[in-house]
Order: sequence, then C-alpha cells, then structure tokens
Amino acid sequence: MSCVAAVADVIEAFKQRGFEFVGMKKDGWFRLHGRLIPPQADKGCPCEVQLDPTFFDLPRIRLLEIPPELPAAVPHLGADGELCYLAKGTVVLDIYDPVGQSLACLQRAAAVFGQIMQGEMIEDLAEEFFAYWRGWFCFVDMQSEDLGQQNCIVAQANESPFWFITDNEDRTTEKLKSLGFQVTDSTVLTYRIRTGTQPRPLTGHWPPETVGDILAWQGTLDPQCRRKIHKRIKEGERKKANGNLIIIESPLMTYGFVVFYDRKKRPVQKSKQLADRKDLSYGLKAKPISVVRIDDRYLAQRNIPKSKTLAGKNLAVVGCGTIGGYLSDMLVKAGAGTRGGKLTLVDFDYLLPQNIGRHRLGFPDLLSNKAEAMAKELKRLAPGAEIRALPVDVRQAQLGELDLLIDATGEESLGHWLCGHYPPPMPMLSVWIEGPGTAVRALLRTNASGACFRCLWHSNRRDELRSTLDPLPAILAGHGCEGLYVPFPASVSVHAASLGAEMTLDWINGVYSPALRTRLIDRTQQLATPDCDPLRDRECPLCTS
Repeated sequence: MSCVAAVADVIEAFKQRGFEFVGMKKDGWFRLHGRLIPPQADKGCPCEVQLDPTFFDLPRIRLLEIPPELPAAVPHLGADGELCYLAKGTVVLDIYDPVGQSLACLQRAAAVFGQIMQGEMIEDLAEEFFAYWRGWFCFVDMQSEDLGQQNCIVAQANESPFWFITDNEDRTTEKLKSLGFQVTDSTVLTYRIRTGTQPRPLTGHWPPETVGDILAWQGTLDPQCRRKIHKRIKEGERKKANGNLIIIESPLMTYGFVVFYDRKKRPVQKSKQLADRKDLSYGLKAKPISVVRIDDRYLAQRNIPKSKTLAGKNLAVVGCGTIGGYLSDMLVKAGAGTRGGKLTLVDFDYLLPQNIGRHRLGFPDLLSNKAEAMAKELKRLAPGAEIRALPVDVRQAQLGELDLLIDATGEESLGHWLCGHYPPPMPMLSVWIEGPGTAVRALLRTNASGACFRCLWHSNRRDELRSTLDPLPAILAGHGCEGLYVPFPASVSVHAASLGAEMTLDWINGVYSPALRTRLIDRTQQLATPDCDPLRDRECPLCTS
C-alpha cells in the first residue's frame, strides 16, 4: 500500500470516530481535530491529532482546551496541552497496519487522559519533574560531598552568562577552556543543600514564583530541607547579595533555584516588633534553575550506575599503538584519571603514516610521540582527568605505585619482561591480537597462583590453551624499509580494546574470572579454548623461581 493510500485510510478511520481533517503542518504531518473521550466518559475534550505521513513516529496528540478542573501540574500533560501517552522507543509502529496502529494510539491516549482526570498517576510526577522545572542552565562540577556555601564561576560564551559550581577552580577552568568559554570575574552566592526526598511538582500553584512558594512546596516534601533553604536565603540577605543560588541534592537528581534580593531602599519600620514579626524574604522573586552535572564521577558512572568506575585508581597502559590508543580512550570514559587517580601512558614510538589506518590518533598527530599525542587527545576529551605521558622505553620508566598495569603492546618478549619485572601482587592485564586479526585475547593475573603471560607461551608450545583449533595463519605484508607487519583492520583493534576495557571494569568490581578470555573474529576458525582460569605453568621460569 502506498503512503498516500495509507494516509487516506487512516483519515477515513478517524472521521468515523468524529475527527475532521483540518490541514497539513509545515513538516508534512496531517492535522485532525476531534474529541479525546476517556473510557466510561460521556464527553471528552477537544484535541488535535497529528499524523506522520510515513507512520514511523507516534501520532502527536494535543488538548486544544485544558479542563479547568485540572491542577496546574499533572502527569503526562505539557503546558501546551501535549499529551504524553507512550514513551518514545518503547513501541515500534507497524507501518503495514497504519489504521490499526494509529487507532490503538488514540485509544491509549484516551485511557491516559482518563487516568489524569481521575487524579491517578500522580507518582509519575517525580519521574517527570524536569519537564516541569525549566529555567536557566547551571553546571555543577563537584567531586566532593561538601554542603553549605560553594564556589561559583561565571563564564561567558556568545555574550551569554553561564554558571559553573565547582570545588576545584583549576579543573573546571580547564573544562571551560575546552568549550571555548571565557571566565569572568563575577560570581554568585551559592549554597548546596541535601534532601532525602524526591522532588515532584505541586498539583496546585506551579511553578513557584516567590520564596514563599518555594518554602511552601518544600514544606510538603521535606520540612527539614525547607528550614535549611530558608536559613540560607536569610544568610544571603545579611550578606547583601544581589542573588542567591540554591542547589538541592536529592536522590537520583539535582535541581535548584535562584533568589533575587530586592535592594531598593525600604521605608523604616516604626515598630521594631512589627518588623521582627514580618519576614520580607517570603515575597522575594525566585526562578527555577536547570542543573546539569558535568563532574567526572557522573560522566563515568551514568552508563554503569550499579558498578564501580576506575576513578581514584592509578593505572598504566604500556603501548599506545593500535590497541592501547583505543583502550586508553575507553578507560578514561570509565573514570580513569579522575578523583585523585592517574592514568599513565608509556610508549617511546612515533606515529607514522603506516600507523594511521588503524590507530585512535589521526593525521594531525603524524610524527608525534604516541604517548604524548594520546595524552593530549584524552585531555582534550576529558579536561578533568590526570593523564601522564612517558615517551620512553618501559624498561627505563619509573611507573610509581600502580593499582593495575596493562600491557597493550602485543609484543611477546616485552610482555614476558613485564611479567618478570612486575610480579604479584601487582595486578597485570595483557591484551593482544592473534594472527592477522583471527582472534583477540586478554589475560588477567591477580595472584601468584594464576598464569602469567609467559605461562601462556609455554602452554601454547605444548598445544594447550590455544585460541583456535587450526594453526593461526601467518600473513605478513610490507616491503623495503617499511618492514614486515601483520595486516588487520582497525575494527580488530577496537575488539581487543573493548575486551581489555571489559576486563578492567570487571577487575575494579572484584570479578577476576575468567582470567583468560578469547573473542574469535575470524568466523571460519573454531574456538579451541573456552574462557577459563589457567594456573601458573610448571615450566614458566618467572612463576617457578
């Protein structure tokens, strides 16, 4: 069925339910007007239905009149009357049944509207809080849990001011520089308060416009938090501030508001007793603030909310080549180098033209030392991370105290040297590619009884713990002064780096098994060794000495 015919059928089906076609929007969507009638209701509410002509997106449904009996803030209903009846992405429309799917959406919208009219689904307001709490943007870069007065940097971009709350000016300033923002000399009085209660809008007067509104709202949520807020507002009054930014840390979300002090000269009260009795702060103007977290903990933790990140740990990646480049990028995204931790990158080699086809770095870093260029790139992506580059041979490097050493060189002899030079209890992760991208493997050694990278070499010589049943193909390329190399695409390097990142996150979360993991890339091969926990080899001179 063509789209034109499908649209005609859907419009006809809506006409049979009392809807009338009223035209087309600029984006090509069709508009119909009718009434949204909840189940078991005699009459509904005038509404507009907008239909995607391709039927890929959900119909948009908007109330043309807001029932006067509804409070100012109700769940799933926007200020412009737009009704949220299905979360986008939870339902896939059947483009081959546009009539049935569109009518099903109308039926679902009517059911949700009926629940709203009955005063149900109020608890959903907590989840939708930010849809009702819109205001100026304020960015929070806080690693500490300290409450009370905070430092606020005012930055400027395109002549617009932005507020940044921080507990480390140097770290936040680096982030602002990376955004191209200019730091000003201005500041804003800021307080941070914690509550154990999730916010949700009132179902009466909303949004709050004065301090009195704010205090009344918070009094229904957390009376103790209300008292803290009032105290901080009074402090700002005594400090003769022009404004006061209040940030509230609640479970799962941070929100805030700004108070504007009226500094106009007020008439002197004849009676001090009357002045004491009247709290003028209740009438001060207040405006919601949309708080956006940019702290390193949040950026790393958001995608793994129930797991530990690499924050606070000292890690070293030896080898910033095709594996180490991608791997170090993934480690930083998992929190490496933040909250007191450090990521050290070790490589004495330089990025040459033949490296670019499968390296995390690109042409602008040509002829640069890999460790230094990679550290510079990661600092650009994560200005708050502490990343150290050591452009030397690891055998002459002073790595300092480490929580985990990662060998991403893929060089067998150097891997053996690292195992001997950094014995247990130093945890060590080796990541490498086998054959011409046939498989990627990683081995984690956390104690003296587990196999080291050299142990695996001895096992392989006895035809044990191999990655594939058949011998690995030996394919070399290159010529002349370029030398021989093993060709494989960048996707194989990413597979290896992903396996290394996966095992590093497992390590920080106390998961050490399986210690040897293999991911087969070449589907013509058969896996010889399932993931396992090999013990130290009896022939290994490093583990038996």
